[in-house]
Amino acid sequence: MKENYTITGKTGEELLAAMKRTGPKKGYMVHAMAQTRYSLRWNTRWDKSGGGCRVTNPGATLYITYRYPWVKGGMSPDLQKRWARFMDSVRTHEETHGRIAREMVDAAEKAVADIANDNDPDCSKSTLEQLRRVRGVQAEYEGRQRQFDAKEHHYGGNVDGMLALLTAKQK
Repeated sequence: MKENYTITGKTGEELLAAMKRTGPKKGYMVHAMAQTRYSLRWNTRWDKSGGGCRVTNPGATLYITYRYPWVKGGMSPDLQKRWARFMDSVRTHEETHGRIAREMVDAAEKAVADIANDNDPDCSKSTLEQLRRVRGVQAEYEGRQRQFDAKEHHYGGNVDGMLALLTAKQK
């Protein structure tokens, strides 16, 4: 799903300031230019036969929401071109976060697919084991998300390039 928040500005600097002021929250006080949020809902199917419990389908559903700025009002042709290139880079960045989240779901499903306990008629042990494994996978992939952001946001990285493109002076 995609959501937009509205910004205004006639220059790249004004658009950047508007994003910093009204963009999605990133922490307590800081605003991001764009954001990828996701949540996971498990639809695991269990076989509860013979006093045991085993996974028959470790299905999970991933919900991803991308939040992007949308400029209200007109822009000069030069700023419009720079904005379009800027937003292409922003979308690529956010979609990478989405891809990492999808990889996490695939890894989590594989991690729980072989859960089986012979003495677990109510699947309580198996459910706890599923939770333990999923938390481990999520921790690993959240680390990958942070590594990706660290690479993108370091001095001279891709985000600096996007900002330079947006705030470049018109020729």
